[in-house]
Amino acid sequence: MAKIKVLIFDLDGTLLDTIEDIKISCNNSLIQHGLKPYDTKEYKIMVGDGVDKLIDRCLKNQNADRALFQSVKKEYLDFYRVHQFDNTIPYDGIVELLEYAKDHQIECHVLSNKPHSDTVKVISHIFGEHLFSSVTGKKEGYLPKPDPQMLLEILNKISVNNQDEILYIGDTLTDMLTAKNAGLNKVGVLWGFRDLEEIKSGNPEMIVNHPSEIISLLRKGSYDSDSR
Repeated sequence: MAKIKVLIFDLDGTLLDTIEDIKISCNNSLIQHGLKPYDTKEYKIMVGDGVDKLIDRCLKNQNADRALFQSVKKEYLDFYRVHQFDNTIPYDGIVELLEYAKDHQIECHVLSNKPHSDTVKVISHIFGEHLFSSVTGKKEGYLPKPDPQMLLEILNKISVNNQDEILYIGDTLTDMLTAKNAGLNKVGVLWGFRDLEEIKSGNPEMIVNHPSEIISLLRKGSYDSDSR
């Protein structure tokens, strides 16, 4: 395998443990609309495909009136934008991975289904401005992942022509499919929101339990076929 020159990361469940702030914010909106809240485990299954899918699943799972959709979504987003840093932290080893990449001239990018403004804000707040070459969240006019359009736009701005020099890193089947749809090699992580079986169903080139394993991969420049 060619030497890795670019890493593209999912955000929620990959770089940052955001689930508690998402849960608290969404439950606040549901309760205000007379609906029942969900627990952390349930949110780990419902998130990952963008805000619209999250709210849609919250309503469908309790047969709630679809007319509430826009109001529940607005209340959730308004609350989340105030409270999105209350409990959110990087996963263990993530900062070390990003600093290793920076020190070794490996570009890092973020691609999230979180709204673009929230994605930029949380990355800037927690990581600062120096670790990522670009930060992209879900924008109006774009389909969410696994549609590859947003990822392809990132690739068009990268001065790396060999796709084997790029790795896409994420914690859900949606991420694995996003990478596949763009023709990229993919790394599934097990510290995030989904389990091994879901990650394996996306046929990643590598599955890791800790960011230090990605540092080892970068040092070696290739991965073992038995890492799945």
